[in-house]
Amino acid sequence: MGDARPRRRRLLVGALAAVLVVAGCAGEDGPDRADPAPPATDDPAAPGEGRGCDQGFSVEEVRSTPVEGVEHDHTVTSFDGTELRVHWFPADDATPDDPRPTVLMGPGWSLPGDTSEEGAALFGALGIGPMNERGYNVLTWDPRGFGESTGVVQINSPDHEGRDVQVLLDWVAERPEALTDREGDPRAGMVGFSYGGGIQLVVAAIDCRVDAIVPGLAWHSLETSLYRSGLVKTGWAQVLIDAGTAAGEVDPHAVSAYESGVERGTLSEEDLEWFRARGPAELVEQVRVPTLLVHGTVDTLFTVDEVVTNFEVLDGNDVPVATLWICGGHGTCRTEGGDESRVAERTFAWLDRYLKGDEDVDTGARVEVVDQDGTTWVGDELPPPEAEPLEGEGSGTLELSERSVSALTEPPPEPEVLDTLVWRITPDVAEVAVDVPIEAPGEATLVLGAPRLRLTYRGEVAEGERPVRVFAQLVDDERSVVVGNQVTPIPLELDGGEHTTEVELETVLQHLDAGETLTLQIVATATAYATPRLGGSVTFERIEVSLPTTEALTRAD
Repeated sequence: MGDARPRRRRLLVGALAAVLVVAGCAGEDGPDRADPAPPATDDPAAPGEGRGCDQGFSVEEVRSTPVEGVEHDHTVTSFDGTELRVHWFPADDATPDDPRPTVLMGPGWSLPGDTSEEGAALFGALGIGPMNERGYNVLTWDPRGFGESTGVVQINSPDHEGRDVQVLLDWVAERPEALTDREGDPRAGMVGFSYGGGIQLVVAAIDCRVDAIVPGLAWHSLETSLYRSGLVKTGWAQVLIDAGTAAGEVDPHAVSAYESGVERGTLSEEDLEWFRARGPAELVEQVRVPTLLVHGTVDTLFTVDEVVTNFEVLDGNDVPVATLWICGGHGTCRTEGGDESRVAERTFAWLDRYLKGDEDVDTGARVEVVDQDGTTWVGDELPPPEAEPLEGEGSGTLELSERSVSALTEPPPEPEVLDTLVWRITPDVAEVAVDVPIEAPGEATLVLGAPRLRLTYRGEVAEGERPVRVFAQLVDDERSVVVGNQVTPIPLELDGGEHTTEVELETVLQHLDAGETLTLQIVATATAYATPRLGGSVTFERIEVSLPTTEALTRAD
């Protein structure tokens, strides 16, 4: 494989950034789940008009008190008595006679709400000061269980954190500087990354007063993202649990799931159901407001598969939707990063169009992605129409031992905050693996989508309770890095007989010049996941891999 030529560019999620969860559906009148937000009845581009929104309104005035000696801070009492610390920053020129739209910005996992009025937020996202200058009020808050807020962290549960934000919408509607579409209904959008991205999909699904959202590094399902193929993603689980329990009181199910993952590699049925209930999964079907999905091509916590699924659901429901991909997220960008300023530019355009209603604003391409060279590609569909695939065939025998592992063996040069926490769980080229060469394209080709893998195999494995898995990854032969940091666990049945299985791997993006090649590697372990059952070997009598390519995207520069 060729020499590595990494260039460090990264977009961090904030101290530890990331996390679990969303879902369910809650109303205003008690713990029972309420009906989801009603579908939009008018053009979603016209905020506040004719949406038939009769959900989420407060009957009584929200209880809140200013925090003595702390400018901008208030304590708001939520539906169940939880005290939420909120931070209110009116737009520079907002007055009761000239009220302005409001943007709610949630923080990353384990963090309190942002209070810095100087500089920009992480990932090139919007900061409080720039939003105020642009004419937006900004509300940030400490989610329940974190910062100065009371309560137990329920991981963006619609019945808890979701209802908390509904109360915050009630509170915003009472601010004299806040533009409202009618009594109790503020003109409101939401931004934020990771934990602050996931909450947006929950709230937009259960409360139709939200007018536009920009979820960054969010997810579709905690089962597919944290428990793919029935194997716990223990590397990230440890980072998240350590951060969460150090910063607040986290629901015992989250801790139990991590401990079970380490001990057995799997979850108890009770813990699995608990995570399933936090979707958002089917809740995305209820989102009807314009949505800009920002995501990272090298995100190993919430992979690109998650944003592709959300895009497909929203697009299928004719919701105005676009997606912007960056080389970053919950992971390490080991290639060229591209133009980071696009995140803020696209987010402001989205808010100006769908909160201010400025129809002259260009919100950009529906699909905008960046490849390993930092080149931007744009298109209209996701997944895009496929062209002729790149294919590879091979065979080989893999010893099921810890010697066959996908993981960085040393920290990257000039590590940043997130690197120091996750470099050990970042996939890397394996020294012991079954390698399958993939045909080189005769001309420049864009690979975009989920590779398809077919395995015909036989083998035996030691007795035990842990799941039987191997892992597949694509290697960039030119740079000696794993494409997108993506590794996929694959269930096998090793009973001595011959079996065939077909799976889709994690979605990847790679631009290949004529003659450049990729290699499929199959390995026994990956530090991103729980250790599967080892001992024994598997012989792959036939390996067939097909990589989707597309001609539907064009260079933006």
